[in-house]
Amino acid sequence: MQQLCCCLTSRTDKVSPGESFDHSKSPSPSSSHESGNGFQSERHCTDILFIAIKAAFILILLVLIIYCMVFGDIYRIINGYDDCANVCGRDNKPDQNLPCKGADRTGEPFLLVEGSGVTESDLHRMCVASCDDVEGFKPFLNRCVRKNNPTEEVITRTGLKNFFQEVSEDLEACHREMLWLAVISFVCSLLTLLLLRVIPGVIVWLVLLAVVLACTAGTIWLWLRWKYETEQLSAVAAESARMRINSWLYYAIAATVLTLIVYLVILVMRKRIRLVVQLFKEAGKAIASMPLLLAEPILTFATIAAVIVLYVYFTVWIESAGMLVVESNSSAKYVKDSTMLLTRWYNLLAFLWFCQFIIGCQHMVIAGAVAGWFFTRNKANLSNPIGRSYCNLLRYHLGTVALGSFVIALVQFLRTMLKLLMHSVRNPQNRITSFLFDCCQCCLQCFERFLQYLTRNAYILTAMHGDPFCQAGRNAFRLLTSNALRVFAINSVGDFVLALAKVFVVVATGLIGMELIQRKAGLHHPYVPLILVGIFAYLVAHCFMTVYEMTVDTIFLCFCEDCESNDGISRPYYMSRGLMEFVQNSKKALAVGEKGGSGRAKQPMHDGKAWMAATKSNGSPGGTAPQRATAISETVD
Repeated sequence: MQQLCCCLTSRTDKVSPGESFDHSKSPSPSSSHESGNGFQSERHCTDILFIAIKAAFILILLVLIIYCMVFGDIYRIINGYDDCANVCGRDNKPDQNLPCKGADRTGEPFLLVEGSGVTESDLHRMCVASCDDVEGFKPFLNRCVRKNNPTEEVITRTGLKNFFQEVSEDLEACHREMLWLAVISFVCSLLTLLLLRVIPGVIVWLVLLAVVLACTAGTIWLWLRWKYETEQLSAVAAESARMRINSWLYYAIAATVLTLIVYLVILVMRKRIRLVVQLFKEAGKAIASMPLLLAEPILTFATIAAVIVLYVYFTVWIESAGMLVVESNSSAKYVKDSTMLLTRWYNLLAFLWFCQFIIGCQHMVIAGAVAGWFFTRNKANLSNPIGRSYCNLLRYHLGTVALGSFVIALVQFLRTMLKLLMHSVRNPQNRITSFLFDCCQCCLQCFERFLQYLTRNAYILTAMHGDPFCQAGRNAFRLLTSNALRVFAINSVGDFVLALAKVFVVVATGLIGMELIQRKAGLHHPYVPLILVGIFAYLVAHCFMTVYEMTVDTIFLCFCEDCESNDGISRPYYMSRGLMEFVQNSKKALAVGEKGGSGRAKQPMHDGKAWMAATKSNGSPGGTAPQRATAISETVD
């Protein structure tokens, strides 16, 4: 069964990215040192049970949707139906329980609802041929709505009646400029990635300098404001003025403490901030080696868009479903039974699960490709790393992604249920209940953020080692906690820099757009195209930066694994020389290498060749210590 699940693959496939991507040697355990791999465990299907659970979940969803389709009619939502349950604009089938049902309403496509509206039974629904024939009504989405309602008066009074028509004219007039701005947003995003690769140190330290200057300037301003308010205070000042001055004093003290904390954090974390800079460089190298990674979010967004369309389509069928019920006033309506109500929530959970599943697949593909790049000594031997990462995902780890995405989707579902419960039972006068609901919502949101972060790192370890989700999550948590200061530096400085990169792309596109669009004469609302272009620029920048962020996280965990699995002497590191500067053992290894390599000229050797030469010269794995260290010093870059 396991072989069938894994597409009839053999369990001799190796988990090591070095083995999976470096084809210079055969993946046999005896040739581990020669092949350049770092791990010897076998890759196999993980979390197979959740593949079956997800398949059963999809099957149940289809059964429930079919049930709703049997007892539903999508035109009940699109066109509406009258008091006799006749759908407007349709030729209806008769019903023995309701004699008036079965009328031909093809010539009456609009639904008119009249009545006092005090209770639902006071409302009467009827199909009409035209809304213009009814006094005081106009057509809107196959319904007849009142003309002079407060909303209509506001639209007429503020001149927004033709807003959408004017906006459509503006979009048609400047569509070429918008296309050019879309191209500019791509160029700005690529330029940002290039800058993060070439001068990440300058960017990171400039950002930190800006933060320091902003904190310092804000603190000085608060103290000056407090001093000014104190000098303006007279001897007979009111008590409110004294309280305001005390407030400025408290703000100044808090800002001073915060500024000192920022100074101390940057001072203490300066070496780890240098690690963030180096990780940015390595991420740039990885993306340059695998540029198709930048296209991965496009496929993800297209798939999520298809899921959204299916969710909306299924939701319309679910909302149209119901059992015909005749009320006391001889009017009829469709009422949902418990199965239909269950389908409504089941469909929502399925939507959340599928969205998280698609995002998890993207994380797994990027992590697998980047880990393969990191653990391959000779980068020239990389053979379609993205395709191989896709194969590993589809053949082995769909169950892991299904489990991780289900955990996050379940928390999101609970948050949605809690939010609906808040709106249904919340009493504005009861502050205790509102406070408890807000606390629960905040706790669930924080728990969801934590799960998303831990799950993403678990996907990275699964892509590296082929571990099941729980084991990968446990190992990821261990690595993250043992490197807490490094993680803090990456999550604070790195994420802040990437956020500013997104802002840069949006602002640059917007400024160029102002120059291009303002030149067009006759535009009614030039800010609307600018807003749309800004949103598009943000989405483009988010796509690029998401890949970059995942690449940085993957390289960091690969770096931590490399530090734990290897010592740099008997087992050479996979990391580059730039990353080796942050490992204490690498200094010792390089020192031994320089001592052992003195007196002979170093010849350029690529990747695992130096290691193999040292092994052959000594007849044992790795050769002597000077030989091993010399091989390392020659090959780490």
